[in-house]
Amino acid sequence: MGVSCQIALQEAKTHDMTFFTVITRGLTRRPVRTGLTILGISVGIGAVVALVGISHGFSKSWESGLKARGTDVVVSNMGGSLIPKPFNVSIRDRIAHLPHIAATCGILVDLMSVENTQMIMVSAREWGGFSWSSLKVISGRMPHDAMEPAVILGRTAAEVLKKKVGDTIQIETAELSVVGIVDGHAWVENGSIILSLPVFQGITENPNKINVIDIRVTPSTSPKEVDQLCQEIDKLVPEGRAVLAGENIGQSQAYQVVQAMSWGTSSLAVLVGVLGVMNTMMMTVFERRQEICILLALGWQRGRIIRMVLWESALLGLLGGVAGVLIGAVGVKLLALTPAIHGLLEPDVNIRLLAISVTLAVAVGVVSGLYPAWRSSRLVPSRALQG
Repeated sequence: MGVSCQIALQEAKTHDMTFFTVITRGLTRRPVRTGLTILGISVGIGAVVALVGISHGFSKSWESGLKARGTDVVVSNMGGSLIPKPFNVSIRDRIAHLPHIAATCGILVDLMSVENTQMIMVSAREWGGFSWSSLKVISGRMPHDAMEPAVILGRTAAEVLKKKVGDTIQIETAELSVVGIVDGHAWVENGSIILSLPVFQGITENPNKINVIDIRVTPSTSPKEVDQLCQEIDKLVPEGRAVLAGENIGQSQAYQVVQAMSWGTSSLAVLVGVLGVMNTMMMTVFERRQEICILLALGWQRGRIIRMVLWESALLGLLGGVAGVLIGAVGVKLLALTPAIHGLLEPDVNIRLLAISVTLAVAVGVVSGLYPAWRSSRLVPSRALQG
């Protein structure tokens, strides 16, 4: 073993690439242990990508739905739920006269079980409101009037419910006709059952109740004026809160809890990876004591020994991170196809999240290798060679 270590050291002195060779040799010496360590890291990073991607995807899908409807400001009371609390429709009349408001649309939205679908968005809209105008009919037609017992389905909702124009759909105790399939130009819109507000109010026994007011501001309104408008609405409507469309779901307490739980669960998985890397590097240092001591005896600085161990642990983190983002990206796509999620949201697995995840994995590797690196630099060549 001593001869091989001397040869490795001579190569390291003659060419910079051999430093990397020493690092990779340390990891490939025990391939099963290295593989299991990489797997441990990848599971943690995969959890980060999947859970955070789903929570971000819900927020992004909701925001894109509001943007597709042409909504600039949302008035609602999110409270501790993902679905706003209902309030009286008269609130819309309190604010409709305010300056910079071009149009309003009262909406009663709910997440509910419909037939064999565990959860789907039902969006009941004020008849004649601007939120209808963004819907493009693919097949069939729009309802004839506000009282027709009919629904239109977003194209994704039609796939999930396995419905076509002419079919009937059961919403609670009411049986309604499917009169059209539409493209809402956003994931949430396409995954929704859409109907007239009075029809849904009657089905759910919520007369004169809505839980969202979509507001479209005049085109010349500045961001400062929009902020002032939100403040004025908050004064007039203590039952709700006015926020910019892009900030609506993000300010929900329930969404914040879900996001915190996603990061918390992911952190526990990452912690398992930290312990795995630390254990692997400690075992590596223990098994290579003689090699490390020979390198020290032949002139390697202790700082270079530390760098060697840290590079090995960082490489473990990098490999685990790359594997983890692949696992997470594939996993989140599969989750999006499950009946419980399909049509509700589009997971947001973007380059930024993937880059953060890989960086986190490398950081996990480096942090995990700090103590083993310090231990390796404390070895005394004469004592170790004797043992």
